[in-house]
Amino acid sequence: MSQEFSTGSLVKARGREWVVLPQSKPDLLVLRPLGGSDDDIAAVFPAFETVDQARFDPPLPSDLGNQLAAGLLRTALRVGFRSGAGPFRSLAGIAVDPRAYQLVPLLMALRQKTVRLLISDDVGIGKTIEAGLIASELLAQGEATGLAVLCSPALAEQWQQELRAKFGIDAELVLSSTVSRLERGLDLGQSLFDKYPHVIISTDFIKSPRHRDDFVRHCPDLVIVDEAHTCVAADDTSSHSQNQLRYELLRRVAEDATRHLVLVTATPHSGKESAFRNLLGLVKPELASVSLESESGRRQLAQHFVARKRADVRQYLTKEDGLSDDSLAERTAFPSDRYFKDETYKLSPEYRALLDDAIAYASERVEEAGGQGRREARIAWWSAIALLRSLVSSPRAAAKTLRTRSAAAVAESAEEADKLAAPLTSDAADNDTMEGMDLAPGAETDEHDPRSRLGELADRAAKLEGPAKDLKLKALIKHLKALLADGHNPIVFCRYIPTAEYLAAQLENDKESGRRGPLGTKTVVKAVTGTLSPQQRIERIEALAAEAGDDAAARRVLIATDCLSEGVNLQHHFDAVVHYDLAWNPTRHDQREGRVDRYGQRRDQVRVITIYGDDNGIDGKVLEVLIKKHRQIKKDLGISVSIPDELSTGVTDAIVEWLLLRGREGQQDTLFGSEALDTATNKVESDWNSAAEREKKSRSLFAQRSIHPEEVAREVTSIREALGGTGEITTFVRESLEALGAVLRGDGEEFTAQVGGTPIGLQDALAPAIGAEVIDNDRPIPFRTDPAVTRGEAALVRTDPVVGALAAHVLNAALDKDAPGARPARRCGVVTTDAVATMTTLLLVRYRFHLTLPSRNGDRQIVAEDARLLAYEGSAKNAVWLTPERAAELLDATASVSTDPHFGERTMTRVLSQLPNVNDHLAVYGEELATALDASHRRVRAASGEIVRGLSVTAQKPADVLGVYVYLPTTATPAAPAAATAPGVSA
Repeated sequence: MSQEFSTGSLVKARGREWVVLPQSKPDLLVLRPLGGSDDDIAAVFPAFETVDQARFDPPLPSDLGNQLAAGLLRTALRVGFRSGAGPFRSLAGIAVDPRAYQLVPLLMALRQKTVRLLISDDVGIGKTIEAGLIASELLAQGEATGLAVLCSPALAEQWQQELRAKFGIDAELVLSSTVSRLERGLDLGQSLFDKYPHVIISTDFIKSPRHRDDFVRHCPDLVIVDEAHTCVAADDTSSHSQNQLRYELLRRVAEDATRHLVLVTATPHSGKESAFRNLLGLVKPELASVSLESESGRRQLAQHFVARKRADVRQYLTKEDGLSDDSLAERTAFPSDRYFKDETYKLSPEYRALLDDAIAYASERVEEAGGQGRREARIAWWSAIALLRSLVSSPRAAAKTLRTRSAAAVAESAEEADKLAAPLTSDAADNDTMEGMDLAPGAETDEHDPRSRLGELADRAAKLEGPAKDLKLKALIKHLKALLADGHNPIVFCRYIPTAEYLAAQLENDKESGRRGPLGTKTVVKAVTGTLSPQQRIERIEALAAEAGDDAAARRVLIATDCLSEGVNLQHHFDAVVHYDLAWNPTRHDQREGRVDRYGQRRDQVRVITIYGDDNGIDGKVLEVLIKKHRQIKKDLGISVSIPDELSTGVTDAIVEWLLLRGREGQQDTLFGSEALDTATNKVESDWNSAAEREKKSRSLFAQRSIHPEEVAREVTSIREALGGTGEITTFVRESLEALGAVLRGDGEEFTAQVGGTPIGLQDALAPAIGAEVIDNDRPIPFRTDPAVTRGEAALVRTDPVVGALAAHVLNAALDKDAPGARPARRCGVVTTDAVATMTTLLLVRYRFHLTLPSRNGDRQIVAEDARLLAYEGSAKNAVWLTPERAAELLDATASVSTDPHFGERTMTRVLSQLPNVNDHLAVYGEELATALDASHRRVRAASGEIVRGLSVTAQKPADVLGVYVYLPTTATPAAPAAATAPGVSA
């Protein structure tokens, strides 16, 4: 007859200890390795394999550790937890250490039966992390069974990488380039979204009616929408627009009131109130019409809307937030500000002559076409803009445009001409996608004359390449040299692909020919444009960083088009931005700068240089009316306020119109007298100021108030008690690596470690986490306090893979007295110290809890672990128990003298023999922990009674005593003979 094992009990099988999980049956045990993760779960048939009841053996009194042993073992144990008992099921298993402010959206989500949230935190605060936390937690709790992320195709692979690396969520990419391969593996009648529970989908691919209907029918129960502002349309938007198609998709997804929906955007309000209301209506239909001027309306919105700027979270959980002290204060190292510098250049005589002739030609064409009809007039207009923008960009972009047929030339109507040409020549903030928008636009409209005047102008443009006649390039070289000399690694943003390729060719060092670029031999230059796929772009950036290497004198320069201005995070490799081409919508500048000015940027100040032409007739006014105004509003409010596209287009159209009408007289001193330009400028000024005031008011009205900082502080305290804090991890990593033979350099909070001298088992464990090449070449591993690290670095947080591998090695070595190599942690120790006045025993106890967690998909039965320190004075029979705070303080106790090893072993033998006397106290303490955990679960879900009905937490008995450490007062302990001191007993 087979033995029955209760849920949560310990069993021994296959040479190791396991925890019995709730899914087990008498003839089939579902087991998780003790201290392991859900990835290690196994099924065992007791009828065919030997399974025995296991008890955790007490420590061996002869295997004594030093004063560091207890702290190292506790941290190693807690780092290994992947199934914490607290209300946040996922935090123990994710590879990211969230900031306290990033827990606010998660707390808001857990108070809703069906999660409906609009996360509108400022650029660079970490909205992806916040959305990922919600997804990870809902999946871990069983509140969601599948996940769909809707995003731009350019960001799909980044989302995939973030979810996999940080949250352990493997999601399939559903893009136009992958769908055929995925569909080939489907069964007859099976939907793609049934086969793959977690998917990342191109919004532009899925919005078409052909794909939309299948997605809506089989949509997962959790949907995250990135850049959600691009998925709503104002009421006056054409029903055939791309935004309208996306909106129709999301409207149908949101119709299912039981579906979790998280919308993410830094710009919820584009200046059009109806679009903002439509966005709110996706969250909850009633929010589309609720009065946001009333207190009740704002309270209703506050349950579903969070919008914070950096100043709100730069310092968090302080006395200014209403807390009693700053003990939990968290300071997030955003760059303090952007340093702006506008640098000018003048055209060379040859370039000036080319531009004047081009303006004269464009003016003639526009005037001539105006008499031929509206279609012809719009084609000529767009060709003129393309010509002027490319000429101002670079000689190569100009030559390409002059030789390329205009996209508008094939239009059959004026409306079609606008639709075809506008995306390539304007910089609308709400362009459907940045993909393909960096192509050089065409200006040729006469397909019958290949040697037209445009061809002659193209030949002249091609001869202007190089810093001798292209003084804009010469200015760039000057400013890049200054940035590089100051230790910066800049990104240079261009409007067009030919310009980016031209700059890279002019600046890079050519290894094949031996030509040295103007920026020095140790400067690596590469270009990233829309000619590369999103994944190739990331690979080229990584290659650029790798080629520059760790040489302190090496510098990186990335030349990029706006294909990198959204979504891609570049703060780890770059810290300055150069706007080589002015965007005609200032939002684009903010997007470019936001790639490096974000959380994880190590420089306190990001440099921004804007290069503009002093005499080309365009740049100066765009800079003054649009770019500088945008900067000032952002400086005043602390956030970016978008300008409606039609207003910025009105300004740039007026500039172009004036240039064309004045021909050669189109200089900037006469430009300011344009009545049309003055009208457009005044309109922008008025409307933008109104938008800024509206945004300022809304930020005050809609400030996040549904979760008070005290509530966040309480949960942060609970999390740190269970999982540990950053200071504990730093100490653990330093002390463990030093004990294991690593070479550490750096006395501050951050340091490097070479692990070539550590045990082979540790090196093998570290290789997958940090990179095999780092281990094989014994390269120093930088350990950073900032969780935002790049490959080849490690973060001093418990969820970092390197820290996890180190903790597993330390824990396994502590549990196995025969493990080869150094063993920093031990299960027992005797320390003589001035920190105690009487004999004090510290216990490291592992508790297991059986939790019943209700969800809308049914109750979940899980087993979770927790580690606690308990300490008592005197003997176990007459123990005087200390507070948890006093027990934790013993970890910092230092040995005052060495303890005689024989005396230490006898002392430990006596203490271990008396240990059964404390079992009753350990059991009572376990019940108290279970009660506290039950209250914590209910508190987090307080807003929904249905979510907590049936919740229970039960402590599994007996608890495991993992470590026993005795602290003796100095006067009561015989000192060890100098020659007889056992290494590590109490030194």
